[in-house]
Amino acid sequence: MTNSRAVVLLSGGMDSATAAAMTKARGFELYALSFRYGQRHALELEAARRVAAHLGAARHAIVDIDLRAFGGSALTAEIAVPKDRPADVIGSGVPITYVPARNTIFLSFALAWAETLGITDLVMGVNALDYSGYPDCRPEYIAAFQHLANLATRAGTELKQRFTIHTPLILLSKREIVERGTALGLDYGLTLSCYDPSAAGEACGHCDACQLRLKGFREAGMEDPGRYQTAKSVNSEQ
Repeated sequence: MTNSRAVVLLSGGMDSATAAAMTKARGFELYALSFRYGQRHALELEAARRVAAHLGAARHAIVDIDLRAFGGSALTAEIAVPKDRPADVIGSGVPITYVPARNTIFLSFALAWAETLGITDLVMGVNALDYSGYPDCRPEYIAAFQHLANLATRAGTELKQRFTIHTPLILLSKREIVERGTALGLDYGLTLSCYDPSAAGEACGHCDACQLRLKGFREAGMEDPGRYQTAKSVNSEQ
C-alpha cells in the first residue's frame, strides 16, 4: 500500500468487515463506502454503520443508486432468493442472486471517491474460494479493473499515481476469514450476511450467504454470534 488511507467497500457482511479490519490492522485510516442500491436486504446498511463505528472509520459514506431500475437479480427484483442449495451446487455457476455488474459499479464509485481524496488504495472483501460463483469476485477481474483505474483517471495518467485494489480475502476459505477476523478482535455479531433477513434483522440461515457463513464458523470451531430466525439454522450442518 502506498499511503496511510484506504477506501474500503463495506457492505455490512462478514467478508467486507474482515477486509476492513485487516486493513486497519496494517495501520491504515479507513474511508468506508456503502451503497443503498435497491437491495431487498438493505438492513445490511445498519450493519455497515455498526462495523464502521466499531473499526473507527474516519468517514463512512452511504451512496444511493437504484439498481431496481434494471432488476435481473433476486436481490433487486421480486425473484425468490434460493434456499438450502447443496454445498456442491453453491459456487458451481452464477446464481440468481448475482447483481449485474454490481462490483464494477461499486468500484467505479470507490475509484471516484479515492481520486477526490488523493487516496490510491482501494479495498474490497471479495472471495473466490468459498463463494457464490459471482464472476466479479475473481482475481482476473480485479486485475482488469485495477488496470482500467490507472488508465481512466487523471491521477493515473497526468499525476502518474498508481491505484491498487487490495483483496485480502480472495484466496481465503470462510474458515480462514473467520479466524483472521476473530484474531483481530472483530465482533461478527455486528455483521449481517443474509440475502433474505427478517424485518428485525435476523438472518434466514438458509440462503447461500448464510450457508457459507455458517460453514466458516463451523469449520473454525466457533459459534456464529449473528442473530438467526431459528436456532436450528444457526446449528445447521448443511
